[in-house]
This record gives sequence, C-alpha cells and structure tokens, in this order.
Amino acid sequence: MSSLVPDIITRSAGENVGIPQRDPSRRLIGICGGSGSGKTLVAQQIEETLGADRVLVIQQDGYYRDLSHLPFEERAKQNFDHPDAFDNKLLEKHLRELLAGYSVTQPLYDYVHHTRAQDCRTIESRQVILLEGILIFESVRLRSLMDIKVYVDADSDIRLSRRLRRDILERNRTVESVLDQYEQFVRPMHLEFVEPYKRYADIIIPQGGMNKVAIDLLITKVRSLLEN
Repeated sequence: MSSLVPDIITRSAGENVGIPQRDPSRRLIGICGGSGSGKTLVAQQIEETLGADRVLVIQQDGYYRDLSHLPFEERAKQNFDHPDAFDNKLLEKHLRELLAGYSVTQPLYDYVHHTRAQDCRTIESRQVILLEGILIFESVRLRSLMDIKVYVDADSDIRLSRRLRRDILERNRTVESVLDQYEQFVRPMHLEFVEPYKRYADIIIPQGGMNKVAIDLLITKVRSLLEN
C-alpha cells in the first residue's frame, strides 16, 4: 500500500488497525451547549451557508450507548445527560479517522426506543467537521482534537421550552415525562457537566441559535479555514 493516504478511504468501525496521521488541512470545530440551546441550528446554518460538500456535521447524540439489553421500562429511566451515557471511545475513533481523511460507518440512534437502530450510515470526511453535543467539552480527549471550541448559550426557560416541543413532536414523549426527566437529570447534569465547561470555549454565542451576528462571524471564520 502506498504511503500516500487517499482523500477518501472507507473503513469499517470494527477494524483494529492503526489510524494514519491527521491531515493538517482538516479542522474540527466543537459546538457545545445545553439541551435546547440551539447547537444544531448553529451547525446547520454553517453547513447550509458553506456547503455540505465542504462541511460535515457530527452529532454526539448519535453515539449514545445501546441499551437494547435492558427492558424498555429500564431504558426510559436511564440518565441520558451523564457522560457515561455516551460511547465517546467510538466517537473519538471516528473523529480521528475523519480527520485523517477516512470515511466511517456511523451508528444511528432510535430515540423512541433508546436503542441503536439496525441501520447505520457511511459518512465521508470533509475539510471542516462540526461536532455538536451537550457533553463534548467534558471529555478532555475530545477537546484535544478541536481546533475551535464554541459554546452556544441560552436561558434555561428557553432551553426547556425547546426541549418540550422537540421531545413531544419528534420523540413521542408526554409533557409529564419530559418535565420529570428535566428535573431529575437534565438540569442537575447541565449544572455539573455542561455549564462549568464553557470556560474552555474560544467563542461563546449568547441567545442561542438566534444570534445572527455571532453566527455570521463564526461562518466568516470557518470560511477562512476553508480558503486557507
């Protein structure tokens, strides 16, 4: 095999082989913030403005651990806002491969049943990779891969209302179950594992994904990375 790494290489997630050196032309931008802060909206606006052919969005939520071994009632009681809920080892492996120019086979998560879906998707590397998630700054190993760290900030009442709307409409949840989860897990985990870690951010976007000025400035920065 040539020592030159092709621009796009397909590799199974399960192969136990060495990861080639990171391609210095590729950049990883971490977008963190509380649940409902607008992280996804910020990432989507960057991708839509600059083009999906150059920007790839990875969501930490896709790397929830598979709970299919538990009865559904037990799955629903799990703390999905704690760092242990995520398979960060697999996420880190995939990010390193993407930053080296490889494509990866990414798991898909079923939020209704709290299991990994049987299907998965193959994603190809891009020059700029946006990693968004509530706990990506909590992991020192993930932070060490990031070239730019962005924290999307929003008031707690706005985040809660967005979460209510999303979980009811998209995930078939009841109002009572969403509020119970928020009080028992989401709020305390945010205070312990999300809010304190915004000190690592290079950029803080207040007002969530509705701050057009801040997002435009971030897009300008990402565009400069693509051009250079």
